[in-house]
Amino acid sequence: MTEETQALEAAIRKQWDGVFIATPSEKKKFYLTVAYPYPSGAMHVGHGRTYIVPDVVARFWRMRGREVLYPMAFHVTGAPVIGISKRIARKDESAIKLYTELYRVPEEVLETFVDPLNIVNYFSNEYERVMTRAGLSIDWSRRFTTVEPSYSKFIEWQWYHLRDAGHVNKGAHPVRYCPQCENPVGDHDLLEGDKAEIQKFTLIMFRYGDAFIPCATLRPETIYGVTNLWVNPTITYVRVLVNGKEWILSRQAMEKIGLQDHEVNETGTIPGSELVDKIVSHPLCGEVPVLPAVFVDPDMATGLVMSVPAHAPYDYIALRDLQRKGQYTGVRPVGIIKVEGYGEFPAVDAVEKADIINQDDPNLVELTQSVYTAEHATGKMYEQYGGKPVKFAREEIAEMLTAEHHSGIMYEFDTRPVVCRCGSRAFVKVLHDQWFLEYSDEAWKQQVKDHLEDMELVPQETKAEFLRTVDWLKDWACSRRIGLGTKMPWDPEWLIEPLSDSTVYMAYYTIASRIKCIEPSLLTPEVFDYIFLGKESEGLPERKRLDEMRKEFLYWYPYDFRFSAKDLISNHLTFQLFHHCTIFPKEYLPNGMVVFGMGLLNGAKMSSSKGNVYLLEDAINDFGADTVRMFLIGSGEPWQDFDWRNELVSSTRKQIERFTQTIKDGLASEGQETDIDQWLISRMQNRITQVTNAMENFQTRQALQEAFFGFESDLKWYKRRLGLNPAGKNAMRSFCSAWVRLLAPIIPFTCEDLWKDIGDGLVSFAPWPKSDSALVNNDAEIAEELLLRTVEDIESILRILKTPPRKVTICVAPSWKWEVLTLISGATDRKNVIRDVMQNEEIKSRGRDAADAVKQCTALFHKLPSDLVNKIVADQPDELAVFKGAAAFLAEDTKLEIEVLPAESCHHMKAGSALPFKPAIIIE
Repeated sequence: MTEETQALEAAIRKQWDGVFIATPSEKKKFYLTVAYPYPSGAMHVGHGRTYIVPDVVARFWRMRGREVLYPMAFHVTGAPVIGISKRIARKDESAIKLYTELYRVPEEVLETFVDPLNIVNYFSNEYERVMTRAGLSIDWSRRFTTVEPSYSKFIEWQWYHLRDAGHVNKGAHPVRYCPQCENPVGDHDLLEGDKAEIQKFTLIMFRYGDAFIPCATLRPETIYGVTNLWVNPTITYVRVLVNGKEWILSRQAMEKIGLQDHEVNETGTIPGSELVDKIVSHPLCGEVPVLPAVFVDPDMATGLVMSVPAHAPYDYIALRDLQRKGQYTGVRPVGIIKVEGYGEFPAVDAVEKADIINQDDPNLVELTQSVYTAEHATGKMYEQYGGKPVKFAREEIAEMLTAEHHSGIMYEFDTRPVVCRCGSRAFVKVLHDQWFLEYSDEAWKQQVKDHLEDMELVPQETKAEFLRTVDWLKDWACSRRIGLGTKMPWDPEWLIEPLSDSTVYMAYYTIASRIKCIEPSLLTPEVFDYIFLGKESEGLPERKRLDEMRKEFLYWYPYDFRFSAKDLISNHLTFQLFHHCTIFPKEYLPNGMVVFGMGLLNGAKMSSSKGNVYLLEDAINDFGADTVRMFLIGSGEPWQDFDWRNELVSSTRKQIERFTQTIKDGLASEGQETDIDQWLISRMQNRITQVTNAMENFQTRQALQEAFFGFESDLKWYKRRLGLNPAGKNAMRSFCSAWVRLLAPIIPFTCEDLWKDIGDGLVSFAPWPKSDSALVNNDAEIAEELLLRTVEDIESILRILKTPPRKVTICVAPSWKWEVLTLISGATDRKNVIRDVMQNEEIKSRGRDAADAVKQCTALFHKLPSDLVNKIVADQPDELAVFKGAAAFLAEDTKLEIEVLPAESCHHMKAGSALPFKPAIIIE
């Protein structure tokens, strides 16, 4: 970024200071929110897009005359900053490197990070500073953090309502857990594995002497088809007393089982190699051998695996590999499930048909899933095993195994590793006396589903994902022992966990600037009941201030749109719907949500922990705020993923520079009005409509395409048509005024600077351009479109000529061909269009020429844009007049002699190919 750009941005930021504070007014409101950030590190360009897209929308609606509220706060609840603080305190090299080298925290500041609140305060201020540099039109008067006493009182109020509604209860549930932090951990508490789900395995207990060997499975119905167990001969297993019974399992499994409601005592060890070839037994499959398999992961479930080669492709291939070496040839698959499209042994069929060579084949994962899916969807147990569909047999057999054959439950993550921000490994732990939100409540789920029917979701496809999330959501551990945040009001030994205290804070924004004036101790639940629900109570304090806050809430709520990333559908975005539905009446439930795609850096997922980020402030320093904004907006629609690449950003900077110079040149124009001016102004009306429609539908990229490249394209043709004549003063001033305002939400610094020479006040509050139908000149637009297309055709021909030409003859189509095109455009049955057109006697009389013309016009009809066809059919241009009127321009533009003729007056063989809106071009 040049010093000139830096100075310009600084000057404009001063002009914006305080102007975006929003207050209730007579205007219609537009209230948008975005997921507030967790300030534990510096902002990168992915964050930039998250907050810049809503800013573009906020600026658009502000210019449309709305009172716009775009607030911001900082989410500091939970254990992440505590984990970071601990890592810094113990001089963790990776943490020190991250904060000194990537985030460039001064050494003297880093030393203070042993206090987690110092991390919060430092990065909260950094976020506000960088957001301001990026030109975000945020109302900073409403800023707060989630550990402020007033906010905690608000959270207490919310939770009283959730408990009163029966949605908060104590129980025992499996949760993601960090032993070092002694806390359940949510998505935002994790460095790795933030999408890991907890899976419920059935432990099938195989007898080995006086001990049990437990094997974990998601498919307990396959016990009847077990042919062997797999053991890793390279590791040492442990003998463990689990609730008084001896088990053999991996050491990692012993540690996990100990967290899941079992009393565990190690009694000895046994090498895996010692278990090879031993015989184990189970009443439902009989005696089976233990076979060696180094692929068995001791860190997955129990570290031993039961093998069902008839129905598990991996098991079949492992067994096949051993048998090809001449080993264990007596072990044969046992079929237990009949499934459509497969033989007796579905896994064997699938592997052999797919020609899978070994266990490393990348297609094996998908193949396994397809077999499992087919068996679950249409599979039936063989009659000797009950004959029931797999989907029903699975649960019944699991219950039977538990009741009669010593089976139990083990919980495990579906992906690993799962790592807390403190750097410690996280596991699944069964917690007791833990507070849970009962998202499993079917009546509560139905409330959310009903409201989803009333919401505007962008893009619409996300509705299915929301509904899936509502369906599979289970009870959620909503309390912690350690961290920052609000204590459970009726059980202060617990803290409310981070995602659970950030569900209705959008309501708190409406009063955030005013509630600071009230002593937190006065903020009882009754106070919030009055502000948000209008419930009167005796002795309410600060009544005048409460009335002002209620007025703010009633003006702003419900929020119009919430912007957030698609990965939050599975938690926050859905949680907030549950909570809104419980606390607020229907008229205050959310109106809509816009779901973002993910950010990439040079094709790879951005990750601060892995160092694959480009800081937003670095991007602004290198390219300028408007360049960053325009690139991020142009990189895709909000719901699409985007990829930041520095080499592409540079071209965006040049585009802005070109735009700036074009506006300055346009404002200096002193020419008189010409016919082409009318075309430019007419063309502009449609561009305004297109940009406005795109913005209203959150298609910010489409809006940019129309507002920047569309305007630029029209201006290029306008100047070409003018030739050496100066641009019209009035037309250019009108054009530049509209152009600057349309781009103001996207590149506000540039447009604010240009606006000072165009209009009064700040462009940020200038009226959005409106399309004026009185200025639309269809004849001019059609004529120029015809000229433009013809010039492009002439240029295409000239490029392939080998000899220098001297003359261009343009032959326009006869009126009967226009009749053909008109009949084609009105035809309902395009397959039989030739037959229908040939019923016209005048056309039919032309014989073969007519048949050829129908084919050519049909092809042209499908090639031209449908809206253009409709225009030219409804308002047929006088092509002869158009080309004769532009003959001088064409001669000057091509540097060739121009002749314009009706096709029937030209004797050249090519003249007969003239079609409506596509004249025959003869170059000699």
